[in-house]
Amino acid sequence: MTEPRTPGEERLLQLAEPEKEVAAGTNTLVIGPYLTRKWRLGGPREEKEGENPRAVEARLDEAAGLAAAIDLHIVHTMIAPLSAPRPATYIGSGKVEEVAGIIRAEEIGLVVMDCALSPVQQRNLEKEWGAKVIDRTGLILEIFGRRARTKEGTMQVELAHLSYQKGRLVRSWTHLERQRGGFGFLGGPGETQIEADRRMIQERMTRIERELETVVKTRTLHRKSRRRVPYPIIALVGYTNAGKSTLFNRMTEADVLAENMLFATLDPTSRAIDLPHGEKAILSDTVGFISDLPTMLVAAFRATLEDVVEADVLLHVRDVSHGETDAQAGDVAVVLRELGIDPDDTKRIIEVWNKADLMSPEDRAKLAAKSSRTDEERRPVLISALTGEGIPELLALIEEHLSKGRVSYQVDVEPEDGQGLAWLHENTEILDRETTDEGHSILRVRVMPGKEPQFLNRFPSAQSL
Repeated sequence: MTEPRTPGEERLLQLAEPEKEVAAGTNTLVIGPYLTRKWRLGGPREEKEGENPRAVEARLDEAAGLAAAIDLHIVHTMIAPLSAPRPATYIGSGKVEEVAGIIRAEEIGLVVMDCALSPVQQRNLEKEWGAKVIDRTGLILEIFGRRARTKEGTMQVELAHLSYQKGRLVRSWTHLERQRGGFGFLGGPGETQIEADRRMIQERMTRIERELETVVKTRTLHRKSRRRVPYPIIALVGYTNAGKSTLFNRMTEADVLAENMLFATLDPTSRAIDLPHGEKAILSDTVGFISDLPTMLVAAFRATLEDVVEADVLLHVRDVSHGETDAQAGDVAVVLRELGIDPDDTKRIIEVWNKADLMSPEDRAKLAAKSSRTDEERRPVLISALTGEGIPELLALIEEHLSKGRVSYQVDVEPEDGQGLAWLHENTEILDRETTDEGHSILRVRVMPGKEPQFLNRFPSAQSL
């Protein structure tokens, strides 16, 4: 049972409540303040070790897509190349003045900086520009705040927001408060108010963490009960907007939200699917990953992502029609490592090349040649989740991965043992079946290790193959 909230916490929640009517349609400027070392054909690319390797135009397009995902009105986008961040404003004074002119001319109400700003940098830019400023982390948190639907998802997002905002209670004015949107943008004048807000944030975080502990225990019980069935778990992972939800709908005939937008899916969804030889499995759709995904979000959603950690097979869904598909795959690998998963584990991970329907015949031929040169155990499968192309091959490959480590048996089922036959269809993978003249069913089956003792107890005369 949830404890009643204090008046202070109610005020905090009121401050943090999404204000979609205000944020939607806000005139927005998106700035890409990217560190550059050299200029190359197609735009500058970052050379500094550890920096994002993407072409800056692609990074700016993605940032604009993030802003558009919460219905902000993108008035202008611009790249602001710099050799090193400035401690006070991140970008140089000349660029600050240039942006100030654009803000006045275009009546900009919100500036999105596609970088990580310190609280001081954010405050200084807001003073210089007279407009609300958020960084990449704040924008992603805002999207998550809008998209979460379940109680657990909402609590996880709020926890991440509060963690982010706790160190950012540095506002000293009120004229921008009306532009607040989502869980972010807390504010209020006066040091006393800041201290009170900070204390309320910590109290609220502690309470959410306690409630989430209960949710995690419940999820663990559900997982254990599912393991008792047990069905293998297949989890979809990949960069945001790679087509995971469309693939989930195609494989399960479900109607999960699948739109051409970043972070269309936040709350995990699971459904049963049938594999080619009749075995059932649980398919789990998960939140998409993205470059520079805020660490606090990975931590907050760790409970949700436990299905990924414990999955028998991971389908790494890639949008191979995207110009930055290799860089996106690298970002997914980073997040998987943060979850303790080896992205090079070919026994567990299947790479799925999605959106074949968007590719030209020439590009498809290049991909086919690239795939053929790949080791068989690493070979990806080319599909279109939208049209269904390649789905049978994908299901067969999933079944092949699940069969590794399983033992095959031949079992003789008497004609009157209908329950035994039904049990085999429900709990094993039927590879072959023959019927004798006497009506006996001779089946060749593959059994999961967890079900082998139950199988042998049910069919003691089964022969190992």
